[in-house]
Amino acid sequence: MEEDKSLNFIEQTVENDLQEGKNDGRIQTRFPPEPNGYLHIGHVKAICMDFGIAEKYNGVCNLRFDDTNPVKEDTEYVDSIQQDIQWLGFRWGNVYYASDYFDQLYALAVRFIKEGKAYIDEQTAEQIAEQKGTPTEAGTASPYRDRPIEENLSLFEAMQRGEIEDGRMVLRAKIDMASPNMHFRDPIMYRIITTHPHHRTGRKWNVYPMYDFAHGQSDYFEGVTHSICTLEFVVHRPLYDYFIDQFAGQVPSNFPAWKEGSDYRPHQYEFNRLNITYTVMSKRKMLQLVNEGLVAGWDDPRMPTVCGLRRRGYTPTAIREFINKIGYTKVEGMIDTGLLEHTIREELKATAPRVCAIFDPVKLVITNYEGTGETIEAENIDGNEALGTREIPFARELYIERGDFQKEADKNFYRLSPGGREVRLKNAYIIQATGYEEDADGNLTTVYATYDPLSKSGTEGGNRKTKATINWVECTSCIDVETRLYDRLFAVENPSAEEGDFRDLLNKDSLKTVTCKAEQWLKRELKKPDMVNGIAQVNHYQLLKQGFFVVDPDTDEKHIVLNRTASLKDNWQK
Repeated sequence: MEEDKSLNFIEQTVENDLQEGKNDGRIQTRFPPEPNGYLHIGHVKAICMDFGIAEKYNGVCNLRFDDTNPVKEDTEYVDSIQQDIQWLGFRWGNVYYASDYFDQLYALAVRFIKEGKAYIDEQTAEQIAEQKGTPTEAGTASPYRDRPIEENLSLFEAMQRGEIEDGRMVLRAKIDMASPNMHFRDPIMYRIITTHPHHRTGRKWNVYPMYDFAHGQSDYFEGVTHSICTLEFVVHRPLYDYFIDQFAGQVPSNFPAWKEGSDYRPHQYEFNRLNITYTVMSKRKMLQLVNEGLVAGWDDPRMPTVCGLRRRGYTPTAIREFINKIGYTKVEGMIDTGLLEHTIREELKATAPRVCAIFDPVKLVITNYEGTGETIEAENIDGNEALGTREIPFARELYIERGDFQKEADKNFYRLSPGGREVRLKNAYIIQATGYEEDADGNLTTVYATYDPLSKSGTEGGNRKTKATINWVECTSCIDVETRLYDRLFAVENPSAEEGDFRDLLNKDSLKTVTCKAEQWLKRELKKPDMVNGIAQVNHYQLLKQGFFVVDPDTDEKHIVLNRTASLKDNWQK
């Protein structure tokens, strides 16, 4: 019983179907993206459901590209979609395309015409929309609805031969103009597209099927048992079933996915889509951001695309854990992006080596330190010996954060300030500030201090406690590192719900670039990453007090670039 409680409603449906022996005990799903853009976090929720169901119940999930609109589709998107799915850790059974079935779908459309169930309409798109009526008022019949069958056939063939210009005619199903379901009011089955060649079929076709006609039939041809989609398709489900009803029993010879004579038919199930705060999920809006240069591309780390999340430093395990946390329901809602950030933060806390980096450096001179320097050994993650140690150069001149020093400390400031207060340099010695220098404009340039040589961390005298510990790097050995500090893309929680131009709602502080001083160990650790499914496996680090960072692809031997994946804690609400 405990296991039953953990099942989502679609998993429970699958288990019921298996118990009842439906579809000869087969479980087959599909993930059907349109190759007109890059996958985003919303698609990941569907991916986890489609592939997850197949994995859990020893079934098959196929990848099927819904390539019925050559105007927007490209092999670039086909390749990126496959790469993203593999990076997330999923494997498909087969790769199919809706264009695999163009011949069958065209033949079925011809059959519809011959049976008097479809007709060629010459109205404009605006006229068709107007005569469909409203949800409370019946539509009116097209003046072409009763066109003779032979004339419909002749015109449909002329459409396919490319003899009729785009937008001049469409093929509509003849169903019910008074149906309370608007999708039943003579939906369009085919439209003309002659201006763009198809990325697979070239110029073979001049007519292309609409989603509602192609999708259910494609599921049927492939033997899909559970066609899982998001809630906006609930109202499409009766039409999905209607089209399948017209052709059920006609098992295509080239896709014998089930036994002839079985009671097989696909069924559609819907779950809530994923909406996340402070971003947009619309491909159209994302495309605007990319084309207008408002972001640096589809893989900009501020974008909710899978490639953007990957470049930001999110891992497949963190993304999948996030999807598991939010679950699946039949109620739409908005998920706080803080939950996604929390998930990657929790993972990196346990795995990302610590590195010291000074973002606003000021020089610290230890006046009583003698010699050329030494090496400090520090654990990569405090308290986790399994992740090893690193060596940090230490010498008389260091860089510390400007904010770690005050000329006149207030009562709540416990870091460096003249007056005898002791402060520990992390993993090193206890120091006391003795003075400072400023430039002509009053800007702090140098802090002077003395150290206790018997207070080194890890030694017998190193157990003395102080109220504050500050970070540092040695001046001559440290390296310059470009850090890109990413924040939320939009300044409002739900930009899609706001009036006006969504681009006016962009967060102007969503990217800040800071060059910091970092331990030289970081450069030694950077190496050519391993490749998995054609994707570089990047290195993560926690820059102390700054957050979790990942190595950006712009990094080379002379120039290190780190992207901030997440801050150490969520400061947005504050």
